Amino acid sequence: MITVHHLNNSRSQRILWLLEELGVEYQIQRYDRDPKTMLAPPELRAVHPLGKSPVVTDGDLTLAESGAIIDYLANRYGPDLLPPAGSPERLRCTYWLHYAEGSAMPPLLLKLVFDKVENSPMPFFVKPVARGIAQKVKNAFITPQLKLHLDYLEGELGKSTWFAGEQFSAADIQMSFPLEAATSRGGLDASRPLLKAFLERIHTRPAYRRALEKGGEYAYAN
Repeated sequence: MITVHHLNNSRSQRILWLLEELGVEYQIQRYDRDPKTMLAPPELRAVHPLGKSPVVTDGDLTLAESGAIIDYLANRYGPDLLPPAGSPERLRCTYWLHYAEGSAMPPLLLKLVFDKVENSPMPFFVKPVARGIAQKVKNAFITPQLKLHLDYLEGELGKSTWFAGEQFSAADIQMSFPLEAATSRGGLDASRPLLKAFLERIHTRPAYRRALEKGGEYAYAN
């Protein structure tokens, strides 16, 4: 049986959603973040050396990385979530499986880090310097990058209903996390109606709702 090593408030939530869409039986091994550091607990390293989530086990196979997991599970258990091999839609699907973590998430992660630097308690004589550096990095690099990517994604959804084409696919599951993170970290507003409509569509899917019920509370900021 498939086991999802599920860290609360993490990318593993979309793996639960994928499995609900596929209708595949699975079990959840739960882990909680350290309340002080918000990092994954060391127990996850017993499953995979990097100690991060998501990780799935399927028989003798242990697999990490969201894109690789989604690709594996969709190919093995639910080809209907992948466009036909060799089609332009299949190429787009593969592209978004890589783009989500390789391009979309880095500026969002940087924003999370520098927001914490800017707002964390620190000695009064250090605070102006730290905040000044954080604001400069955000203004010069992070904010322009976020705008660039969100504008790009808004334009891509102007070409088709879903990311890979007119049919819902594994690409939409993979792309959900960056867009939910963008919503909670700022940058995704009424000026991007197609992205907001995408999120509204996925949030009403029965499989998405079931995954939330099984995965527990899900704050999109993490």
